[in-house]
Amino acid sequence: MNVLVVGRGGREHALCYKFYQDESVSKVFCAPGNAGIAAHAECIEIEETDQQKLVEFAKKNDIALTVIGPEQPLAEGLTDLFLAEGLKVFGPTQKASAIEGSKAFAKELMEKYSIPTAGYETFTSFREASDYIKKKGAPIVIKADGLAAGKGVVVAMTEADALAAAEDMLEHNRFGASSAKIVVEDFLDGEEFSFMCLVNGESIVPLALAQDHKRAYDNDEGPNTGGMGAYSPVAHLPEHTEKKAMNEIIKPVVQAMIQEDNPFTGVLYAGLILTEDGPKVIEFNARFGDPETQVVLHRMESDLAQLLLNLLEGKTEDVKWSDDTVVGVVIASKGYPDAYEKGHSVQQILDTNAFFYHAGTRFKETEVVSDGGRILLAAGSGSSVESARQHVYSALETTTAEQFFYRKDIGHKALKRS
Repeated sequence: MNVLVVGRGGREHALCYKFYQDESVSKVFCAPGNAGIAAHAECIEIEETDQQKLVEFAKKNDIALTVIGPEQPLAEGLTDLFLAEGLKVFGPTQKASAIEGSKAFAKELMEKYSIPTAGYETFTSFREASDYIKKKGAPIVIKADGLAAGKGVVVAMTEADALAAAEDMLEHNRFGASSAKIVVEDFLDGEEFSFMCLVNGESIVPLALAQDHKRAYDNDEGPNTGGMGAYSPVAHLPEHTEKKAMNEIIKPVVQAMIQEDNPFTGVLYAGLILTEDGPKVIEFNARFGDPETQVVLHRMESDLAQLLLNLLEGKTEDVKWSDDTVVGVVIASKGYPDAYEKGHSVQQILDTNAFFYHAGTRFKETEVVSDGGRILLAAGSGSSVESARQHVYSALETTTAEQFFYRKDIGHKALKRS
């Protein structure tokens, strides 16, 4: 079969590489792709948001399955158009993608159906938000309601930081329309982990757990980013964690969407935290997580394309996984997640002994150069977190590119608990 992946980042590279390996797939296309994706798929010069051209391409090229990577085309209704044209697509409708596109929608849904999450209030007025923050105190969490590329969350450890974040979003339009409304949440203490599930209505196929590292710098310091690294599996979590999350969070929210006449098809990403009271929801995303997808799919031995097609027909099956641990370290442009430069050569990094998923790269003539904040993810495998870390970090130690940086402590929580 021919498969089309929509997107240009590291998550899409992981999808293309997996489909490239799948026996059921004869040809992989990616729109628009990047320099690394070009090694595993034919890159098509169509933007993720050019809905009509994507549909026309899928029809002309006998695409059996389209997988939509980024959140923006989902929020703009790309799935709806594909479905209207009778095309097989894996991704939620515009209405269902609101579980990611609006933090307030997700919180209201969880409140209505008693799905465990942090207490919260929503605000459009800075004065009212300020009064609430002062009443609650810190630590406290401030979130932009809409899409903000993974950067719209501030975990404020002081009241002053919380007030500054709320003012930045509501008064200074930090994320434009996405922060015209904010959600102010209680701070939850515990171990964070990511649980992605492939969903079609009531049918659910769980993927392996992963743990992301959101802060820019070592020791979980600095601003929130789209993710600076991840690893899978998360072996140090209690054995019952996944089962409990499935029964108390995933299944109830899938049923809640059906009850609301808004059934979900696609990847339901649950960003969770294991508290003393059990797992609770930090956030839901409506697509594959990035960088979790890179480390999770790197371990998958099942044929993903066939798995998704079967799921679209309501058939579920167990996923086969490698026993290896995979650690992924993001290489980012200096200055990320704030201002950064593009166009620097990444060849010296690519020449090291690691497997690279490309996130923000392009060709400049024959050379691969940076084209984003997060540029690459270096993946290392091993029989444990320690050996996988040794694999990836020993490779990266040989590079000295000053225009880039990476965290040196991805997987450190697992080492402390192993």
